[in-house]
Amino acid sequence: MVFSTATFLFAFLPIVLLLYFAVPRRWRNGWLLFASLFFYAWGETWIVAVMLASILVNWALALLLDDGRPRRKWGVALSVVFNLGLLVAFKYANFLVDNLNPVLVAAGMPAMAIPVISLPIGISFFTFQALSYVIDVYRGQARVQRNPLDFALYIALFPQLIAGPIVRYVDVAEQIESRTCSADLFADGVRRFVFGLAKKMLIANTVASVADRIFALPNEELTLGLSWLATVCYSLQIYFDFSGYSDMAIGLGLMFGFRYLENFAYPYAADSITKFWRRWHMSLSTWFRDYVYIPLGGNRGSRIATYRNLVIVFFLCGLWHGASWTFVLWGIYHGAFLVFERLGAGRIVHDAPRALRHAYTLFVVACGWVLFRATSIDQALEFYGAMLGFGAGNGIAHEAGAYLDSEVILTILLGGVAAMPVLPSIGQWAQRVLDRNEAVPSVTGVLAVSAMRGLLLCILAVLFVACATKLAASTYNPFIYFRF
Repeated sequence: MVFSTATFLFAFLPIVLLLYFAVPRRWRNGWLLFASLFFYAWGETWIVAVMLASILVNWALALLLDDGRPRRKWGVALSVVFNLGLLVAFKYANFLVDNLNPVLVAAGMPAMAIPVISLPIGISFFTFQALSYVIDVYRGQARVQRNPLDFALYIALFPQLIAGPIVRYVDVAEQIESRTCSADLFADGVRRFVFGLAKKMLIANTVASVADRIFALPNEELTLGLSWLATVCYSLQIYFDFSGYSDMAIGLGLMFGFRYLENFAYPYAADSITKFWRRWHMSLSTWFRDYVYIPLGGNRGSRIATYRNLVIVFFLCGLWHGASWTFVLWGIYHGAFLVFERLGAGRIVHDAPRALRHAYTLFVVACGWVLFRATSIDQALEFYGAMLGFGAGNGIAHEAGAYLDSEVILTILLGGVAAMPVLPSIGQWAQRVLDRNEAVPSVTGVLAVSAMRGLLLCILAVLFVACATKLAASTYNPFIYFRF
């Protein structure tokens, strides 16, 4: 069960909200925990055991680091081994065996055989959350949570469980124990959720259909137009899908009184790769900064050491996204451009006209998404060849124009505008108008405020109905985080 399904929108969420506000406050955490475990178990019941094991072990290890006991490094080491062991066992075991077997066979040894291991959805997110909690307790940056149910709620809370953002315990510790819910906060949550749902259903899913069909073509059918159309569509898909889920998570959190940090800040508006990574999936970027980059030495050592640290971090960042060499190379690719900008090219980029800087960033990011989306390195190379004009396709059997109807064209144009900070500017202007009219009581002011609020309500209603209509009319609703 995911957010963009009828089961979630019209059954699970209304029931959870209704009972949440109906039960006494002291039972609300318990009800949210039960609902979250049910949500996680909807697809495959057994995977709840993996998350519960993570919760129990990390909760117990954090207790060992508290109560005035000596801060034992072995306690943190056990947490690192356990959490990374979970990832290796469930996410990377088949990948490691597949890459080790050719070496074993070449050495005259028998190949290893293990069953295909199902990837528990969201394991990368809740594992990083649990690991950051134990490390923060060890560092003295977080207070240990003695109530196992409250700690379980932090790990399992369904709004951010399967697609992020990665929530640090220190950011929600007080909210878990005591939080306030108000009509205004709930309304803000509904608005944020609906806008996120629209990003996913109306933009991401529309362009995803084009990207999926082109990436599924045989390599010999690729042309210059097809390869670039697929790249543009996937670039829009992954941004609006990922940021849409983050918006929905933040909105759901607000409905229950939780305030999550922002996860995206219009990354396609960045004018360098360095700035792109300050805006893209910020919860993951800060996690790697605080728990990998800085412990490695960050930028405190020599330039060579700094470049090494950047490449290591982005190698791990790529691997975090999936057990495939395409993800690894995507991470190294971005790490290389960060090093490239620090080597002196950054000054050249900085001194270039803004439009050129922006074009450079979009080009580098879009080319990187080809690696991220491709199912193999060979497919990525074929795509790059086609993007340079060396595709083997003749453009007759499959032409780019055949994938472009009025809905797709309109969605690409709308996505290009919505990926820039245009809507926030409009929102800020509208807020200034509201504030100005509310500050000066008058019939005109009251009418203006009512009209603007009514307009926003109509926009939200239209977006939600459009999402529900598309959900009912189509079975195409990809969930791209299964690979994470």
